[in-house]
Amino acid sequence: MVPVAKPTRMPAYYLPHGGGPCFFMDWPGDPRTWDSVAAFLRSILTDLPERPRAIVVVSAHWEARVPTVTARQDPPLIFDYSGFPAQTYALKYPAPGAPALADRLRALLEDAGIVSQSDAQRGFDHGVFVPFLLVAPEADIPIVQLSLVAGLDSQTHLAIGRALAPLRDEGVLIAGSGMSFHNMAALMGREKPQGDAFDAWLGESIAAEPSTRRERLAHWETAPQARLAHPREEHLLPLMVVAGAAESDPGTTVFHDRIGGPIISAYRFG
Repeated sequence: MVPVAKPTRMPAYYLPHGGGPCFFMDWPGDPRTWDSVAAFLRSILTDLPERPRAIVVVSAHWEARVPTVTARQDPPLIFDYSGFPAQTYALKYPAPGAPALADRLRALLEDAGIVSQSDAQRGFDHGVFVPFLLVAPEADIPIVQLSLVAGLDSQTHLAIGRALAPLRDEGVLIAGSGMSFHNMAALMGREKPQGDAFDAWLGESIAAEPSTRRERLAHWETAPQARLAHPREEHLLPLMVVAGAAESDPGTTVFHDRIGGPIISAYRFG
């Protein structure tokens, strides 16, 4: 019998998903505002050691009482944005779900003593389908979405990530979908953009030795300009899951650009 090769360990990514359906419309003021983010998202699969057999996406746009996974074979899209052009409500992304992977994910959480649940009806919110229309436009890689946990506790999400780390050795790409800066008044130009100090702190934290990285991320609120960058932390928490899944792998900044004023960054582990 010919042995089956073990999949190469997948890296884990924290990705910027933009503002609403920004990549599929003319953004007010400057239609090219999000072009560099779009180019980065399109490059991700080419930088992987091999094509993932599935993807787990932690989106900023789903919070539940306990970590919850999508378990539907044919997930619909949830157009959870408003006030955008009509064409952005006609987007299609028919990526299949992966109920067996959802079960595997829940088993890993259970082994770590973390109670979870599945949702057999929910589809993909825009934190999934908007960026992944660029990351994997063929929509041929199965996706399971994982919720955030209500309360938005940093250490809880780091622990969830640690529990899911074995998936990276099973051909699964773990991606956090959020924004490293998410003060919407500043992003939309209603306030003077700031947050450079927080971005610098976050980049240093990601690149730090793993135990230092975990400690800094667990207490991110103490960073300079932390609450200016994240008045509410739901767009930062996917990073905690990804960093938890990174274990001892190094972290690097793989995207860094000023978007409409604030700096937006993305990170890769492994």
